[in-house]
Amino acid sequence: MPVINRVAEFQREITEWRHDFHRNPELLYDVNRTAARVTELLKTFGADEVVTGIGRTGVVAVIRGRGGPGRTIGLRADMDALPITERTGRDYASLNTGKMHACGHDGHTAMLLGAAKYLCETRNFAGTAVLIFQPAEEGGAGGRAMLQDGLVERFGIEEFYGLHNLPGMPAGQFGVRPGGIMAASDQFEIVIEGRGGHAALPHNTIDPIPIAAQLILALQTVISRNVDPMREAVLSVTMIEAGQAFNVVPRVVKLTGTVRTLDEEVRNFVEGKLESVTQGIVKTFGATAAVNYRRGYPVTVNAERQAAFAGAVAVDVAGPDRVDLGVDAMMGGEDFSYMLQARPGAYIFLGNGDSTELHTDTYDFNDEIIPTGVSYWVRLVETAMPVTS
Repeated sequence: MPVINRVAEFQREITEWRHDFHRNPELLYDVNRTAARVTELLKTFGADEVVTGIGRTGVVAVIRGRGGPGRTIGLRADMDALPITERTGRDYASLNTGKMHACGHDGHTAMLLGAAKYLCETRNFAGTAVLIFQPAEEGGAGGRAMLQDGLVERFGIEEFYGLHNLPGMPAGQFGVRPGGIMAASDQFEIVIEGRGGHAALPHNTIDPIPIAAQLILALQTVISRNVDPMREAVLSVTMIEAGQAFNVVPRVVKLTGTVRTLDEEVRNFVEGKLESVTQGIVKTFGATAAVNYRRGYPVTVNAERQAAFAGAVAVDVAGPDRVDLGVDAMMGGEDFSYMLQARPGAYIFLGNGDSTELHTDTYDFNDEIIPTGVSYWVRLVETAMPVTS
């Protein structure tokens, strides 16, 4: 079943909402303007309930179908932007210096609002659709905060579904897979402490710089020589801090980096191996090291049945040739993972076309995919909770 005609009719209106959000980006939990606009629109549409303040600044709308009581499913969009200065040159570019919708959350929010408008008009389903507008996806764990505020229990949510645009995938195509689809996102800091001294007398020091160099090389083997190549993982050292003078051997070197994994077993292994490799290397050279490993968002894991269902809905909307049911996982992190830990569900990609990458200052959401995304949300609700009489 293709894009819904009624949805196509108000594409321009949805686009205007999107451009308004884009002009006025807000960060983390400070999405008060965005949340207020979302709330205003949901009330205008006639949602049965509009609840604010879930997860500090999250908004939840309840829409009940005309087919009577039934299941309850949650649909989630993210509202927050990134601390980036925009360089798109669009006439709707950010008005807030140093803030930008560089990940498409403006489009995600606008598309879910479009679905809310249609579902309030038609109510052609039996059950309850809970539409979730979440703050602080970009590092603030807003999804977890909404769960801690009783999102599941208060609204009786049985399944969760999420969607994210994907640059490089042809516009309007979909990609989904069962199992891990977005990686756990962890951070580590390693502080190596040796003995500083004069750079002309290195034999009197325990130089932490060559120790750090040896350690960086050794850490690359944690993935390449210890993890099954069929089980994706990434370990990257991204920052090195040491020294303040050209003629002084520093006492301390700090290494910072990230680990990305797609299942908990590998995640646990890499954390332990990073510690043991570090301690082994520094001990060899007579230095000491402190490892601080901080776990971020968990793996975003699609339940098998719900992933298959989401894929089938995408096929109905876009056609079988425009849906990849075994799409490659991404090594970025996503806090929708917390919702999928609380209830089964699925996270799907929607192609953004030939745009620049996410989290870049020239990225922009593709307005042409709005009808496809809205139609996906609507068909998902109507198919999951059909009217039977």
